[in-house]
Amino acid sequence: MRLDGAVPADLRARREGRSRRDTNETLALIFEHFPVGPLQCNCVVIADEHTKQAIVVDPGDEVERIFDILKRHGLTLRAIVATHAHIDHVGALASLKQLTGAPAMIHEADVPLYEHLAEQAAWLGIQPPSSTTLDRYLREGDRLAFGGRTLDVLHTPGHSPGSVSFVLDEKSPLVLSGDTLFAGSIGRTDLWGGSFPQIIDSIRSKLLTFPDEVVVLPGHGPRTTIGAERESNPFLVDQA
Repeated sequence: MRLDGAVPADLRARREGRSRRDTNETLALIFEHFPVGPLQCNCVVIADEHTKQAIVVDPGDEVERIFDILKRHGLTLRAIVATHAHIDHVGALASLKQLTGAPAMIHEADVPLYEHLAEQAAWLGIQPPSSTTLDRYLREGDRLAFGGRTLDVLHTPGHSPGSVSFVLDEKSPLVLSGDTLFAGSIGRTDLWGGSFPQIIDSIRSKLLTFPDEVVVLPGHGPRTTIGAERESNPFLVDQA
C-alpha cells in the first residue's frame, strides 16, 4: 500500500489508454457484485483466484451474504474498504471486520459521517448498525494489494468530503465510482458535506481522464462506461 500522494505511473498509463505488461494479468479474477440493504448499494467482492486474497468494497448490509461468498471461494480478506461513509455503504463494515479480522478503511474526511451512523439510521428510520475502530485512512494514490493485483485509490469528493473511487489496475481497468458517478447521473450533493462544484470537478479531473471504453460500476444501479457518460450524462455534457 503506497502512502504517498503520487498517482502511480502505471495508473497514469491506464488513463492514457496505454497497456502495462503484467505477469499476473493471466490469472483469473474473482469478481462478484450484488445489491445489499434497503437502498441496494452495490457491494463488491474482488479476489485474486491464485492467492485467494480478497478485498470487499462497500459492505453496506447483509454481512452473512458477504461472508458466505468469502467462504465459498475460500478467500482471505485483506481489506474492507468503503467509497464513502453513508450508512448504506458502511452498515456491515464493523460486523464484517469482526467476522474476518480484516482492517477497515475509509477516507479520513468522512470520519464525521461514520461517527454519526445513529443519526443516519434515524433519518432513514432503521436500526443503527454497530461501528468499529478504523484501522487506516484511504488517501489519493494508495495502492491496495491483494495477491498479484492492486486496487488504486482516487479521492473524488463532492457527494461527501471523503468520497473515493477505486480503480482495478488491469489491462482493461474497472472503476468503482461509489456515489460519485452513476449511469446517466451523478451523486446527490444536498447531504452533509456535499458540494456540486466539487463532484463535477472530481468527475472531470479524475474519472473522465480514463479512456471511453473503461467500465464503471457505480455504488447503485447498472454498469456504464466512461464514454457513455462523457457523451450523454446530462450533468457532464457541455451545454451550447
